[in-house]
Amino acid sequence: MDEPSRGLDSAGEMQLERLIAALGPAEVVGRAPVEIRELAYDTRRVTPGVLFFCVPGTGVDGHNLANDAIEAGAVALVVERRLPVDVPQVIVPSARAAMPKAAVAFFGDPTRELDVLAVTGTSGKTTTAFLLASILEIANRRPALLSSIERRVGDDIREPTLNTPEAIDLQRLFREMVAAGNETCVMEATSIASTKRRLDGTRFAALIFTNLSQDHLDFHGTMDDYFEAKRRLFAQAERAVVNVGDEYGRRLASELPDAITFTSADELDGRLHLRGAFNRENALAAAAAAKAIGVSEDAITRGLEAVRGVPGRFELVDEGQPFTVLVDYSHKPGALETVLRAARELAGDGRVICVFGAGGDRDRDKRPLMGRISARLADRVIVTSDNPRSEDPAAIAAEIVDGLALEVELDRRRAIERAVEDARAGDVVVIAGKGHERGQQFADRTIPFDDREVAREALRRLRTPA
Repeated sequence: MDEPSRGLDSAGEMQLERLIAALGPAEVVGRAPVEIRELAYDTRRVTPGVLFFCVPGTGVDGHNLANDAIEAGAVALVVERRLPVDVPQVIVPSARAAMPKAAVAFFGDPTRELDVLAVTGTSGKTTTAFLLASILEIANRRPALLSSIERRVGDDIREPTLNTPEAIDLQRLFREMVAAGNETCVMEATSIASTKRRLDGTRFAALIFTNLSQDHLDFHGTMDDYFEAKRRLFAQAERAVVNVGDEYGRRLASELPDAITFTSADELDGRLHLRGAFNRENALAAAAAAKAIGVSEDAITRGLEAVRGVPGRFELVDEGQPFTVLVDYSHKPGALETVLRAARELAGDGRVICVFGAGGDRDRDKRPLMGRISARLADRVIVTSDNPRSEDPAAIAAEIVDGLALEVELDRRRAIERAVEDARAGDVVVIAGKGHERGQQFADRTIPFDDREVAREALRRLRTPA
């Protein structure tokens, strides 16, 4: 941080007793005057003076790492059960739920000083966030950005990790934004982050709901639980902006009588340079949120017009070829359908050629759905490998194909090359699933792989035959 956080003393410390008070009812074992210099939930981030949160995870239980944390400098623990250690322990029902409470207190409740505008929904979060950040930049609102593509804090651009950071990291980032002179922050708010309590304690000046379609059911279980993870965030929002052209958006708006609503049929001032009719909804969402916090119509129009593209979102790869090549992040049924429908409109009398796969260790039920969507909306489909992770790429492809007459080429590079080599004038090639990503994840390694660069190389070879 560039300067001490509000809520801390001049040395950037806080008494443990003050943090205990922020957590609510808790049993304290080994109570003693302790100065807390930082918060951590990962032993790799422990430094002297840390309050360490023993969070149970799917693979590792933080309680089993308590001694490692203490050896690295932790001076107190937040736990769910008493441990045989010699530092103070704060026993709470949920260490994960305690993290945002402690982080808000430790970093001085930064979203009281920063207008956070968040976007939640299955599709469109990143594009809407980029559009909104552009509007706020034009309006001189000094926006920070937390997206799946990049993070901006002040003038510093950083690589993202989680779409929505863990609560401690998030509140720390908000405090850094305030210190760097940001007045606003545009961020993506995911359903998993909501369920894992990462966003608890964050105040949203405006929260946008884009849409809801099947995704993350391996985590949430049902569409109702998925929707609930989104819906609960609106209790933290001063203003709700909801797409009522979406079934779940209408349901949400019916519960939020003061919501600002929009549909794709609404008027949009100015020229939008992004391809695809679906980007109209993203632009309307960004415009409505900006208007809700008092941004002028002129700044909204100029901000939307300033965005020429968003990395990996219906992104054009142009090497002068007589057909269109688009790379998109669509990796779920609803998004793939939207993108292929948009491609069909662009193609006119030409063909739509689609290359896509599905990620391993993720919602398996969506695989055959995506296969059926591609078969219905594309003229040629090449099923390939995405990020197989620990799964067999051939098995994933088989679940996508599910008896359909679809081609399979597991080598993603070769699949892209085949699509490009087959394309003729007027066709549209859609390479879906990985978008802006620059690596392909296998069980034992991640290799460099960028769909845009692979497509560009294939297009260049077409111009220079052997």
